[in-house]
Amino acid sequence: MTNPTIIGIDLGTTNSLCSIWQDEQAILIPNVLGHTLTPSVVGLDNERQIIVGEMAKQRLTTHPKYTIASFKRYMGTDRSFKIGWKLFRPEELSALILKNLKADAEAHLNTTITEAVISVPAYFSDAQRKATKIAGELAGLTVRRLINEPTAAAIAYGLHEADNESTFLVFDLGGGTFDVSILELFDGVMQVHASAGNNHLGGEDFVDVIIQYVLAENKLKHQDLNLKQRAVLRQCAEQAKHQLTQHQQTTIDPNHKKIQTTPITRKIFETISDPLLEAIKQPLRRVMTDASLNVNDLDTVVLVGGASKMPLIRSMVSKMFRHIPNSHINPDEVVAIGTAVQVGLITRGESLKEIVLTDVAPYTLGTGVLNKNSNDNSPLFAPIIERNSPIPISRSKIFVTASDNQTIVQSNIYQGESRLVKDNIKLGEISIDVPPKPANEESIETRFTYDVNGLLEVDITVLSTGLKKSMVIESSENNMSKEDIKHCLEKLAELKIHPRDQVENATLIARGERLYEESIGEKRDYIGGILEDFNELINQQDVNAIEMARLKIVGVFDEVELDKPFC
Repeated sequence: MTNPTIIGIDLGTTNSLCSIWQDEQAILIPNVLGHTLTPSVVGLDNERQIIVGEMAKQRLTTHPKYTIASFKRYMGTDRSFKIGWKLFRPEELSALILKNLKADAEAHLNTTITEAVISVPAYFSDAQRKATKIAGELAGLTVRRLINEPTAAAIAYGLHEADNESTFLVFDLGGGTFDVSILELFDGVMQVHASAGNNHLGGEDFVDVIIQYVLAENKLKHQDLNLKQRAVLRQCAEQAKHQLTQHQQTTIDPNHKKIQTTPITRKIFETISDPLLEAIKQPLRRVMTDASLNVNDLDTVVLVGGASKMPLIRSMVSKMFRHIPNSHINPDEVVAIGTAVQVGLITRGESLKEIVLTDVAPYTLGTGVLNKNSNDNSPLFAPIIERNSPIPISRSKIFVTASDNQTIVQSNIYQGESRLVKDNIKLGEISIDVPPKPANEESIETRFTYDVNGLLEVDITVLSTGLKKSMVIESSENNMSKEDIKHCLEKLAELKIHPRDQVENATLIARGERLYEESIGEKRDYIGGILEDFNELINQQDVNAIEMARLKIVGVFDEVELDKPFC
């Protein structure tokens, strides 16, 4: 009996990738279109079938009511998204992306896939990590391990195979999240010293500042535009952001009357992005402080994530750390490669050194205690496991009863860094009976045990009687219950998924429809004629003729996109 095939997945805000450890190397798995990057976009086509990836992305501007992107940053919350007439949770949308990647892997490898290693931002909370595992379950995958994105990037760079001890910082700026981790390699151990980040800061926010700049220049507000105009403007701003990576200036022209052609320079972009850069610097300072290091202690700085390609990011990192950042592996692909290496470590790849990966708790975990000095008795946060403590870890503290003749002690479990528990995230609660005694005379030991998959076990023991209660924090307020998961599985099973064997043609048509809307005059007529001819050819069902025409049309559309004025 052979071992099941395990795939590695980088589930990203903007793009997602799939990988495998095969023939003693990390290999990226192409999707049905032959690309390694699959846009993290979900939508409905004209036949109300679910579409995922490039086809859905092409319809973001032409059918904004029927497509959705950038939902990763809402994992673990009660936020829902409407696509057409259907509501989806972030876990369900992520599951559709994962299911699509799973299908691509199965087609490419000609085998059934049931297990995966999935990367998550290092600063993902307990709820977000559990939501990611639930998304895997909804997609039909057993998640063998959640690996932090900076750790995956580090092992992808082969830093785990360096001969000398080294300390390095991984700077990971993706589409919707920002992570920074400091890792050290010594004696075959890759140890994470500290992690910090912001789960609501990424490349999408840099697109937002361009949008705000264009609106201000045209004396408009966001609500002055309809849904479709907003979608077109966002696409233009996204393209401008990429263009400014290669050029000193560009122009933005969404091609509608309300917004005039707006020039933007790299210098202007840097100026309007300054608040975001300051927001990025805060976790960088925190992680250096938590690790008790200065810039001279770092041997390498590694850039990860598509948004890290921006010159203003490279410049900021170089100035802060006095290092030319390392990005010789494509920042879009490095995390997926790292997940494949993690798969290799799980399956004991022969060419991999035996290495121990250690990680840290991204947030402080603790309980609430009575604040007698407060007028409203607002409970204070009592940390038990401090942030950036190496995991797995087990720590305990002794607490005493707060009032005379108290018979029950309730321990509320929180995650966060704030002094007041009301500003932290409640994960659960556990209570235990105690003998009635004067205040402060009965002691309760509270022990937290936290493992590498983010599973928190809580034990409370009454020291005078030995009575003990335990619980495992399996879900927080916004996580899905087992009944919710069952309902979602039934809902996803009922969805009609666009056929894989039609994706190439449907994606090309969606691209053509977008180009048609973006063009005017003879160019629009030209694209319309191409689409009519291609649709007629599809109706004739001549597979060879369709494939030859598709390849030719792809080249034509490439030329159209290069020839058109920017956006």
